[in-house]
Amino acid sequence: MTDFLRARGLSCIRQDRVLFQALDLELSPGQLLQIQGKNGAGKSSLLRLLAGLSTPDDGEILFQGQPLAVQAEHYAASLCYIGHHSGIHEQLTAMENIAFWRAAYQLPYSDSMQLLGSLGLAGLEDVPCRMLSAGQQRRVSLARLWLTKAPLWILDEPFTALDQQAIQRLQQCFHQHLAAEGAIIVTTHQALSQDFPSLRTMELAYRW
Repeated sequence: MTDFLRARGLSCIRQDRVLFQALDLELSPGQLLQIQGKNGAGKSSLLRLLAGLSTPDDGEILFQGQPLAVQAEHYAASLCYIGHHSGIHEQLTAMENIAFWRAAYQLPYSDSMQLLGSLGLAGLEDVPCRMLSAGQQRRVSLARLWLTKAPLWILDEPFTALDQQAIQRLQQCFHQHLAAEGAIIVTTHQALSQDFPSLRTMELAYRW
């Protein structure tokens, strides 16, 4: 069976420091991969490589058996990447951001009030996102996970600035995605509080 996502011999150098080298990983549908390591170990850099946003100094990344460069358009359509930046339009409201994503994903219209309420944004639906706190903006950004059809999620510290109720709600979303044969790569300093039978972990060592 062809691997869903595979990295072979990845190396990454930033500011003359080798973050990691000769790194291999494999990810199959239904799997959750948690990348761990101290700040500066290269977790975010690895995720950006896997998302196709930067190029490794050595090695290659394959999606469904082919290099990312060969099927960049297909890979982009198969991926939902949420990094440190929220990726929302701060001049728009939460409702307007969701309406934009629904149109981009070609989803039928439906009431988004329940989704925003479940994310702790009830009463803030029509507030411009620039006026929301960092945690509230993060919740708006994460709403994409309930909308996207992309089978691969790459998430950089998605629990940052979230309270425990929102973290539990997000992990429930993880379960649903994995049950539908989706795959997730996530970095987080926090231990996952729910049980994920398909969970695998990878530790990146900090290199001086």
